[in-house]
Amino acid sequence: MLNVQQSNDLSREEVLRYSRHLLIPEVGLAGQRKLKASSVLVIGTGGLGSPVAMYLAAAGVGRIGLVDYDVVDFSNLQRQVIHGTSKLGKLKVESAKERILDINPSVQVEVYNVPFTSANALSIAEGYELVIDGTDNFPTRYLVNDVCVKLGIPNVYGSIFRFDGQVSVFDGQQGPCYRCLFPEPPPPGLVPSCAEGGVLGVLPGIIGSMQASEGLKLLLGIGEPLRGKLLLFNALDMTFDFVKLRKNPNCAVCSLPSEKIELIDYEAFCGVPAHDHEEANMENQYEIGPKELAEQMKNGHNIKLIDVREPHELQISQIDGAKLIPLGEVAGRLSELDTADELVVFCRTGGRSARAVELMLSAGFRKVKNLRGGINSWAEQVDPSLPKY
Repeated sequence: MLNVQQSNDLSREEVLRYSRHLLIPEVGLAGQRKLKASSVLVIGTGGLGSPVAMYLAAAGVGRIGLVDYDVVDFSNLQRQVIHGTSKLGKLKVESAKERILDINPSVQVEVYNVPFTSANALSIAEGYELVIDGTDNFPTRYLVNDVCVKLGIPNVYGSIFRFDGQVSVFDGQQGPCYRCLFPEPPPPGLVPSCAEGGVLGVLPGIIGSMQASEGLKLLLGIGEPLRGKLLLFNALDMTFDFVKLRKNPNCAVCSLPSEKIELIDYEAFCGVPAHDHEEANMENQYEIGPKELAEQMKNGHNIKLIDVREPHELQISQIDGAKLIPLGEVAGRLSELDTADELVVFCRTGGRSARAVELMLSAGFRKVKNLRGGINSWAEQVDPSLPKY
């Protein structure tokens, strides 16, 4: 059970608001007081963070922290239900705060419109009783884990991809942590993000609701949280499976005393950027903008276009004459390309193609560039007839 300082008695309005909780013996008046006095930090206000934050607020969690540094984009609205069309272009933390306070005005909402990094993570997370991780990149997941182990607080983990989801509670004090399950990150590019592979719109609602449920159980000290268990969910066949997890006695983090746990450079550790966007981060030498590419092609430059998206994405938009080589096949099909040719690689927004260019550079290609912003930027700047997605 977590150490939760009880607040003052509930007001008459709060008794009515939480009456369905008060009728449950496992919650009751004492439990609702605990929730009112509790605090939860939510990392990410996207697909997973949306249901997490809304249900924590509706349940009466007294203080909710929100960490994000993105703005609401049109492509978010398919699954990030805390945001609406009227909030397009608004900071996600501010949009989420407004929605939370509309659900429950008595909740205290703290917003952190900054990236969650090794430099600020401890100062942000200190004072919260647990963290719920709603991110979709490996550097931040490892950072969240290490911060929680160092502070001695639980980390409610969730992960989604296409139709599959995972949930667990990583608590280094009472069970395994995330590093016990994944001591090392996967090779860069092996596991695509939701931005690259897509996700069924309702899946983050299902997984995020489970994370909120685990968080409430931890705060209330009831039930059996998913410590030492990894829940696997598949929406296509509606199946639930569980994998038992064991604490690694030699874990690089949770086997150490708190004072010896150091927050590292997680981007370098994972070999990928710690953000939820797909934009490329290439040196200018190996990237080209859509307008510049269009001008060169118009002037007769013999440029070969390489599309590293998935085949089904061609049904949405495509650039005539481009050769399709999905990112996962690039390494095995380099023999189809000529190092003497001028090559421009593109994907949806530039992330996958950036990794393809890095791979090609390591294989000896030098006349290769990444299309900055991908086919979506091409649609914006060169060919408005193409839809963005």
